[in-house]
Amino acid sequence: MNRIAQSLFRSLVSLAILPLCGHLLATATVSRARAATTDAFAQNEKLGRGVNIIGYDPIWRSREQGRFQPKHFRLLKEAGFSSVRINLHPFRRMNSANDYALSESWFEVLDWALREAQAQGLRAILDLHEFNAMGDDPVTNKVKFLAFWRQLSDHCQGAPESVLFEVLNEPCRKLTPELWNEYLAEALALIRAKHPTRAIIVGPAFWNSIDHLAELELPVVDRNLIVTIHYYKPMDFTHQGAAWADRKDKLGVNWLGTEAELRAINDDFDKAASWAKQHNRPLFLGEFGAYDKAPMESRVRYVSRVARAAEQRGWSWAYWQFDSDFILYDIGRDAWIEPIRRALIPAAGPTPSRPSSGTTTTNH
Repeated sequence: MNRIAQSLFRSLVSLAILPLCGHLLATATVSRARAATTDAFAQNEKLGRGVNIIGYDPIWRSREQGRFQPKHFRLLKEAGFSSVRINLHPFRRMNSANDYALSESWFEVLDWALREAQAQGLRAILDLHEFNAMGDDPVTNKVKFLAFWRQLSDHCQGAPESVLFEVLNEPCRKLTPELWNEYLAEALALIRAKHPTRAIIVGPAFWNSIDHLAELELPVVDRNLIVTIHYYKPMDFTHQGAAWADRKDKLGVNWLGTEAELRAINDDFDKAASWAKQHNRPLFLGEFGAYDKAPMESRVRYVSRVARAAEQRGWSWAYWQFDSDFILYDIGRDAWIEPIRRALIPAAGPTPSRPSSGTTTTNH
């Protein structure tokens, strides 16, 4: 194909009018796109049931102070989880006098976590969790944002395909949908230079809200993307007692699984499923849960319902979080919070079968 034809074809693809191209060229390109799309859906399915880990663990200051230990990777695997979402806060570990270079000790902790996850057969998501810094001052922190992905892309070039990247957790506040689309495009271009086929997780602004999926702009030709959403509705229930959410004194809110409460979840998830089907993208529920000050019986009902609703639509998910707030595992007692563990991983058996790529179901 000559340069003029190549340029015309790329333009047509970007306008989503591929059927207008020549038959042979279109057939070959569609076949490649389908293969790539299948890979993204397959990667998402392999994530399965996951847990967010070590984001606020002192292990990032000192390995000796770490709460999370190697045995916890094994316990997660034995409990039936298949992935971990590793929450990263690298900005405070960067050297501003040296092109925002990350310290060797920071990479040592990261490599330790990846080795331990891989040893247990757990897939690992490297999630840039600097949403507060980026939301408060995206312009100033953009240099750190891109410096991080430049360094991580270099560092992880030899990582297996079971390691996924998540560009930014919950873009929010001053990082508006319009600005986030710009930053996302730059980060993807930077990452793809070293990782042309690695599965990358991206999500909409407004804290990865389902309600803002329509504002997310993705490159049409990049089919190795998994789209993430977070779900904490209703906030008065899921964040009751949480001072950081201005609900310190709001306690005793129950979630009973009423018809109206179930309908609210289904309506929200159906909205996301419709978007995913329209754009042919796999969905990952990257965070959900209920703060541990909520009544336990209500927490169990809610967590179970959200997890099953996601699975019934073919989504992977990651519970927020292993220890600390929204607690799943009590480090002090060295024991699972059994009601929450059973709500996430029912004793009945394996993960329910998933719909084929690009399809959705409802459970009204």
